[in-house]
Amino acid sequence: MTEPFGARLRRAMDERGPLCVGIDPHASLLTEWGLNDDVAGLERFSRTVVEALSDRVAVFKPQSAFFERFGSRGVAVLEKTVQEARAAGALVLMDAKRGDIGSTMAAYAEAFLRKDSPLFSDALTVSPYLGYGSLSPAVVLARESGAGLFVLALTSNPEGGEVQHAVRADGRNVGATMLAHLAAENTGEEPLGSFGAVVGATLGDLSSYDLDINGPLLAPGVGAQGATPADLPGVFGAAIRNVVPNVSRGVLRHGPDVSALRASAERFAGEIRAALPTG
Repeated sequence: MTEPFGARLRRAMDERGPLCVGIDPHASLLTEWGLNDDVAGLERFSRTVVEALSDRVAVFKPQSAFFERFGSRGVAVLEKTVQEARAAGALVLMDAKRGDIGSTMAAYAEAFLRKDSPLFSDALTVSPYLGYGSLSPAVVLARESGAGLFVLALTSNPEGGEVQHAVRADGRNVGATMLAHLAAENTGEEPLGSFGAVVGATLGDLSSYDLDINGPLLAPGVGAQGATPADLPGVFGAAIRNVVPNVSRGVLRHGPDVSALRASAERFAGEIRAALPTG
């Protein structure tokens, strides 16, 4: 029986620290690395990041869009990147933010969560804004495959508030509703549930929300977006131990030098460890 994602993530975070590094081959980053904005540059970029960091970070988060923009050849690079990262011992969270209904949602889930898929990842980001129940095919397949989901709940982009802060008839806003759904999914799971939330590290005090969902909290926004590891306890409070801080450009801009990539990742990891409560 496949060990659930939450258990594998808890172990990886305890052993390596919780840092998640994005694999985001922006055209501008490829240029900064001295690479062409083409499939060869994409492959060189992705392989360098994996080779530099796969033995020291808990999670890689490739952004699917930056591979898809090159068509089938870019997706082939994404497949190889996922497989090489997982073979090297890192967990892979596919940042694809899929969301749809019925058979279409099931097809998205099969692409990333079916164990024999070339794009099989340890977890997938999903959008619940066709209703949380629309994610059911992904939830079911994730459980079967031992994979996880990260559901958009309280995102760091300013536009997100018009949906996530909207108040329902029961007085609870939409973001809080998503957190409650995830807490229900993770009930009784040990040492950590497999169904996480995306909660921006740039949002400030979130004490009005119950972030104790017994699952991981992916925290984008550290680094280039302005949040620092020292901000994390003030944002996440008692849920800090389950936070997975994501850094992308803050690390990636130091490439293609492998030593510089490693030094940057280690600096962020050290600052995150220093921010976590002891004991």
